[in-house]
Amino acid sequence: MKLNRRTVFGTITAGALALSMAACGGSDDEAGDGEMVSGEITGSGASFPDAFYAAAIEAYAEVNPDLVVTYSADGSSAGKEAFGQNLNDFAGTDSLVGEGDGPEDGSFQYIPTVAAPITVAYNLPGVEGIQIDQETLAGIFQGDITAWNDPALVATNEGLTLPDTPITIAHRSDGSGTTKNFSTFLDEATDTWTLGASDEIEWPEGSIGGEKNTGVATVITQTEGAIGYVDLADAVETQLVTAAIENAEGAFIQPSLEASTAALEGAEVAEDLSYNPLDAAGAESYPIVAPTYLLIRTEYEDENVAAGVKEFVNYLLTDGQDIAEENNFAPLPEELRTQALDALNETIA
Repeated sequence: MKLNRRTVFGTITAGALALSMAACGGSDDEAGDGEMVSGEITGSGASFPDAFYAAAIEAYAEVNPDLVVTYSADGSSAGKEAFGQNLNDFAGTDSLVGEGDGPEDGSFQYIPTVAAPITVAYNLPGVEGIQIDQETLAGIFQGDITAWNDPALVATNEGLTLPDTPITIAHRSDGSGTTKNFSTFLDEATDTWTLGASDEIEWPEGSIGGEKNTGVATVITQTEGAIGYVDLADAVETQLVTAAIENAEGAFIQPSLEASTAALEGAEVAEDLSYNPLDAAGAESYPIVAPTYLLIRTEYEDENVAAGVKEFVNYLLTDGQDIAEENNFAPLPEELRTQALDALNETIA
């Protein structure tokens, strides 16, 4: 099922499925001995996986409308903060929990769900197929390279006529895991990046912020000469032109699910189920692939809420994986998916 995100407006509410043995393909992860769970669970956070969660919630509702699942895509930072204040039952985040983010150590478990490339999209009418090496990308986003015909861009784009159009940086205005992953890539992969790695970056003067990935996509669409970082789902939805980015092997790779899967295969998974596929080895790997997670509680006061969270997350990790690709997300590798299911069952017994 592919959902038209123009009908979503950032908040998704739908009835959800309580998984039975058959619905889970014979797994024994369900709560309540296979009985349907009813009630309501609420989540908020990352906008990066919004298209996947929206489609999964809609598909889930067709089986059981008695469990209402609400997810508000208001950014990773906001989701983590709300989680720490007990304002949601689960939180979506593309970045790990740091000091001061809200949740306390030991109060949550990371559950990876899907992954996707962060595209570098631009608005330069009549110019497609731009290739950008890693150091040049850093120079652009920290304001050192200010025109599209800069020698650093000309050097990797033989045969393209690049105009002298000024470059306008489009970025997230809200605290964002997309920003954290993008800035972490530039921080780790280059020698020249000076702006650090965080959910929020102090971007150069003259750059334009947009709220959520959809907001950045809008800025790029409306601003000739703009360049920004956007999840693949929003880039496809808004028909943005994307650049091929230099990977760890020196190859220029366009963002795609195939190139994302190649990056996932080489990622090392930590004990807490976090992992880093950025600048992964492999000639076919896209270098800016971001994981996304749900935070679930290690303790829930309401047993029915716990059962509902378990059922919904179970669905995302089983039947929900089947709709990932059609919504421009890469499903988890089988081993990681199994680890995530084990962690879910251990966390919410």
